[in-house]
Amino acid sequence: MNTENTTANEGFFGHPIGLRTLFLTEMWERMSYYGMRALLVLYMTGALTGFNPGLGWSSIEAQAIYGIYVGMVYFMVIPGGWLADNLLGHQKAVLYGAIIIALGHFTLALPLEQTFFLGLIFVVLGTGLLKGNISTIVGKLYREDDDRRESGYTIFYMAINIGSTLGFLVCSYLGEKIGWHWGFGAAGIGMTFGVIQFIKSKNLLGSAGAAPNPIEDSRRSKLVAWTKVSLVVMVTVIVGGLLGLYTVDARLFAEGFYYFLCFVAGTYFLYLYFFAGLNSAERKNLVLLALLFIGAAAFWSGFDQSASSLSIFARDYTDLSVSGYIIPIGWLQFANPIFVVI
Repeated sequence: MNTENTTANEGFFGHPIGLRTLFLTEMWERMSYYGMRALLVLYMTGALTGFNPGLGWSSIEAQAIYGIYVGMVYFMVIPGGWLADNLLGHQKAVLYGAIIIALGHFTLALPLEQTFFLGLIFVVLGTGLLKGNISTIVGKLYREDDDRRESGYTIFYMAINIGSTLGFLVCSYLGEKIGWHWGFGAAGIGMTFGVIQFIKSKNLLGSAGAAPNPIEDSRRSKLVAWTKVSLVVMVTVIVGGLLGLYTVDARLFAEGFYYFLCFVAGTYFLYLYFFAGLNSAERKNLVLLALLFIGAAAFWSGFDQSASSLSIFARDYTDLSVSGYIIPIGWLQFANPIFVVI
């Protein structure tokens, strides 16, 4: 664990100077994520003709695709964390993830249906590498007994809300008032800013999250081999889908993915409870953790409706006129992050 920044270089609100690097990277990543997310369902359900044409898909199909996308974003944090722990290190995972996210947004900016899905895949993969690992590095900036860690995460949390506010303001305006792909492109530019500043200030992180966990060379070689095989399989599946070699019903896939996630989570908690050798106190804590897990899942399921069913409702049934100006639909979403910052 890196500790060189905890005492000598307290240059960011009394915290390790490396927190500034992570703060800005997270801010730009959240700007790109929430900015693009606000446009996604609106673009998919937009009319094929007229000003600012969309893809013309049904709201049911669009919301299913959106649900798959958001679910995959959360799910891919697991393999992203595994890669960082065992092969890449957290710093490289964050950098590679940020680059892939930017590539995804720029791919979305291309006005083609094939590039639309490819762009979503890039954003999912990049977010899986970046999201969990950047939070891990925050913790590694502090010693185990450093009381500032909790407030450091509070500062880091502000980056999420500042970035999402910027994304809603900028990307929603460009996407809805000028053209959808301008909004997607703006998200890519924002993430590019994050990549540049991370590269330029990565040295401020010191050794925090720089190296993967130490393991035997023979085991690491096996992990590398399995990772390469997995990548080949994943690329083959993606390319086959983009070339139209097979089709997927988005609604059925979304339902199946939901049951898959429930099965995996339930099996994992049951395994820990019965077979992990926990004592009675630890089992009670595990039950509490499971209840919190269910509550968090329910909360985020509702929260993410803001860019899905609630956006469609706002478009179709809400008066968006303010003093004669029709505000972008995405602007209705930035009240939450603004009040969090305040």
